[in-house]
Amino acid sequence: MLSALLGAPLACRTVELAGQEVSDLDVPYVTTPQNVVDAMLDLAGVGPSDRLIDLGSGDGRIVITAAKRWGTRGLGYEIDPRLASIATRNARLEGVGELARFVVDDIFVADLSSATVITMYLLPDVNLRLRPRLRALKPGTRLVSHDWDMGDWPPQKAIEIEAPEKRVGLRKTSRLLLWTV
Repeated sequence: MLSALLGAPLACRTVELAGQEVSDLDVPYVTTPQNVVDAMLDLAGVGPSDRLIDLGSGDGRIVITAAKRWGTRGLGYEIDPRLASIATRNARLEGVGELARFVVDDIFVADLSSATVITMYLLPDVNLRLRPRLRALKPGTRLVSHDWDMGDWPPQKAIEIEAPEKRVGLRKTSRLLLWTV
């Protein structure tokens, strides 16, 4: 039941990344509504000279939207090979395959150093595990999280937007949080 609500497959898959077993339930795939994608990119102030990395890129819509709107180069890290393949296909279909790339990798060991913007729709405990790596990125790197904070690291800006197409939660709103390293 939970998997069906969250959009994750009913059968839990386990894969090994960086020597650890990781299940798709660590961060189930939940589609970010397009209006939320647009608001995340606007909040981050994404532009053509940015290098966007999306952690848990799903179907690729964040990276693809940035590439289409501003010509932004982007990379999506995804644990599910099927979703990474779908995202790659979607980028090609949208004509931005040369700007939007997707790879299967573990976000806890993936190289984030080239990012000027990082987007994420992860769970709170995952954000907290990533926080030391994110805080160590080059100064000026912008981080935008959909719904979840970073514990005692307060965001410099937080907004709430209507999200009528949101598939989880009781309210049809999304909270977006921005940090600058």
